Amino acid sequence: MTYVLTGDDKPLTGFGALRAAVSSLDPRMRIVMTVIYAVTVVALDDLRVLSGALILSMWLLAISGLPFQKTLKRMAMMDGFIIFTLILLPFTMPGTPMFSVFGFDATWEGLWRATEIALTANAVILAVMTLVGSMEPVTMGHALFALKTPERLVHLMMFTIRYIDVLREEYLRLRTSMKLRGFRPGTNWHTYRSYGYLVGMMLVRAIERSERILAAMKCRGFCGRIVLLEEFRLTRTDIMFAGAMVLALAALIWAEVAYAAA
Repeated sequence: MTYVLTGDDKPLTGFGALRAAVSSLDPRMRIVMTVIYAVTVVALDDLRVLSGALILSMWLLAISGLPFQKTLKRMAMMDGFIIFTLILLPFTMPGTPMFSVFGFDATWEGLWRATEIALTANAVILAVMTLVGSMEPVTMGHALFALKTPERLVHLMMFTIRYIDVLREEYLRLRTSMKLRGFRPGTNWHTYRSYGYLVGMMLVRAIERSERILAAMKCRGFCGRIVLLEEFRLTRTDIMFAGAMVLALAALIWAEVAYAAA
C-alpha cells in the first residue's frame, strides 16, 4: 500500500464535482506546471509576493478536493524539519538587532530571511502536494516516462514508493517479535546488539523479497521496459488550467519586478 493524498470516498456533486475534476487533469501537464511553479516561486524575494504565492497554493488546495486538515497536517510535518533553521537564522545573520539572547543578537534581516524561506517552502510544498501528491505512483511513473524521463529513474522511483511501506511493515513485524520475546530497549550493549540484528534481518529479508519479486515479474513477462496502459491526451480543460497558472505566475513576476523598482 502506498500513501496518496485523496479526498473522501463519497460521490461528489455540484461544486464538489468541480473540485474533483482537478484530479482528472492530464498528469503530464500537472507535473510540468508544478515544476514551473516551484522554479518561479523559489526565484521570488519580496515577502508580499511570496504571500501571494502561498495564497495561490491555498487556492489550488481549495479546488483540488483534498482533505484540508490532513493536507495541512502533512505540510506541518515538513515545517518540523526546517523550524530550527528558521529559529536560528535571525541569530546568524548580521544586521539591525531586535533583541539579545545570552549575548547573541537577533536581527531584523535574519527574521525577514526566515520568513521568506518559510513562505517559499510552504507555497512550493503545498502546490506539489496538491498537484502531484494526489497521483497514484503508477500514474506518476507513466507520466514521467511520457515526459522522456530516463526509464531507469522512473523504475527506481516507482519501486521506492511501492516498497517503502513494505519495509515499514517488515520492521513493525520484527519489532513486535522482539517485544513478545521480552525485549526492552535501554542504554546497554544488549540493546545496541539487538538493534544491529534488527537492521541486519531487515536487509536480509529485503534482499530475499527483491529476488522473489524479480522472479515474479519475469514470470509475468517483464523485460525491463515500461508498458503504457493508457494514452495521455491534453483536453481543453488542461489548456485552460495551464493558461490560468501561467497568468497567475506572470502576475507574481510582474509584482516582484514592480516592488523591486519602487
